[in-house]
Amino acid sequence: MKAVILAAGKGIRMMPLTENIPKVLVEVNRKPFLYYVIKSLQKAGYDDFCLIVGYKKDKIADFLKQYKIKAVMIEQKEQKGTGNAVIQAETFAGKENFIVLGGDNLWSVEDLKQMNKADDYSYISGIEVKNPEKYGVLIEEKGFLKEIKEKPKEHFGNIINTGLYKFTPEIFEALSKIKLSPRGEYELTDAITLLARQKKVKLIKIKDFWRDLGTIQDIGPMSKFLKERWSE
Repeated sequence: MKAVILAAGKGIRMMPLTENIPKVLVEVNRKPFLYYVIKSLQKAGYDDFCLIVGYKKDKIADFLKQYKIKAVMIEQKEQKGTGNAVIQAETFAGKENFIVLGGDNLWSVEDLKQMNKADDYSYISGIEVKNPEKYGVLIEEKGFLKEIKEKPKEHFGNIINTGLYKFTPEIFEALSKIKLSPRGEYELTDAITLLARQKKVKLIKIKDFWRDLGTIQDIGPMSKFLKERWSE
């Protein structure tokens, strides 16, 4: 299956490390973080990659060349949200199913494998946490996604969205229908919600791990985690 990696962001919370490189190239244990993301995907059987790039995209081109990784690069010319980023990959995806993930997040090989579903449903990955109010909470009904509650003040459950998806080409029609959110972006979750209302989105629970490299403070724990868990 094809894999679309979102890698256009600057990473404001990673400054000053991202003054000259995009967020996904911040080094952890002397390697760009994107290296671990792509290697994990390769181990899981994915070999057709599309990188949605923007900020310092030439640095990502250099990275691909240095590590001899074949990938299509598509520029997101304006930072208008994850929905706008994914729609850039419509030509790349064609009529095939594909997965989408953030290039600043890491999942286990087994969890990446379980997203490779050759059916007509889209899938969203969820994991149980103790502080769901900080994330998008996934409401499930008989295995299907019913609704996504973004950073809710009320308690709707402990399963949150990890940002790893499997989509059918139907996602592009849904993306064409969404409008700008209050923060001025096209939200991928709004398109997923449209499909969920049609009972076209199922929930997959993360079995192993999900790690986010969101801020400078995450680098230390991520370094320790990779030293313990990573093998070439």
